[in-house]
Amino acid sequence: MQKISLFSNTCSSYIAHLTALLGKGPQHAGIVYESFFRTGVPPQDHPAFKNASVLLQAILENTEFSLPTWRLVPCDEKTRKLIVRFHDSLEVESVLIPMQRGGTLCISSQIGCRMGCTFCETGRMGLLRNLTVEEIVAQVFIARHMVGFDFRNVVFMGMGEPFDNYVAVLQAARVLMDARGFGFGRRKVTISTSGSVEGIRQYTQEPDAPNLAVSINASMDSQRNRLMPVNRKHDMAELYGAMKDYCTKTGRQILAAYVLLKGVNDTLEDADRLADYLRGLDVKINLIPYNPQSRDRFAPPETEVVEAFGERLRAHGHETLFRRTKGRPIMAGCGQLGNITLRKKLLAERTI
Repeated sequence: MQKISLFSNTCSSYIAHLTALLGKGPQHAGIVYESFFRTGVPPQDHPAFKNASVLLQAILENTEFSLPTWRLVPCDEKTRKLIVRFHDSLEVESVLIPMQRGGTLCISSQIGCRMGCTFCETGRMGLLRNLTVEEIVAQVFIARHMVGFDFRNVVFMGMGEPFDNYVAVLQAARVLMDARGFGFGRRKVTISTSGSVEGIRQYTQEPDAPNLAVSINASMDSQRNRLMPVNRKHDMAELYGAMKDYCTKTGRQILAAYVLLKGVNDTLEDADRLADYLRGLDVKINLIPYNPQSRDRFAPPETEVVEAFGERLRAHGHETLFRRTKGRPIMAGCGQLGNITLRKKLLAERTI
């Protein structure tokens, strides 16, 4: 009989599955769930099980607690890359980012990505497969309880396009936000998209969904078509319409990410066009200097260019952040996650 996975269930759904299986124990199942996500281990000496050791044993025997294997890659600046290896020998990467006020964990939703953004290492892998709910949540559990990383924010900004794995990503977010589990508030979880118009429109209808981030990365269609193939399906006008509906119907702000590429999209004219494009939307703009890849087609702009770009956006009235680059030496910066060698190995095995 297949065990019930804690990593794919909210507390209420875990209780429902467990009690349907055992015919009893809703209160005790809830205690097991809460203890596991809060402390990293199932309860051993909880008062509720003092006279219910047999029930505890039955719950534990029918619950899946196992984790995939993992390893850490450290960096001098304290940013670390978490590499998680699954049953099929495929690996995914997450990033542990220390911050002044609590850390941030950047997690992945896919192994590889089909979007093909030209400035992204993951895009060069192509899509190998989607992650399951369990595999997404396991990244968070390992970071917190196995590594001991103290973080307040979780961002789906690692490998993959989250809206291409929509159902699993949304369920994983529900598990992360469960009050009896990890207990992240919805403003502490962010799901990022490269610009999936269908995904944004579906997401707009989700009650109590986490934050939304959208990668823009261009000031006009001709640029975005070259940088992000998704724009050839839904251009910037369509993307704007989806973002406008989101802001209007949810009353919430969007984090607009913009990767700055030297000589490509980093001029003051680009800043003016971007400001005009985003006018009328409730957005916060996050500027990200390009991070080098294993095979570079671009270069990061000078610091003064980034600062001038941000100042121009602020002069237009847009709230603008400048993301300091972390993790470059270990390929853990934004757009650097991926394993091209793994893809080549997998393709070679499939042709044998």
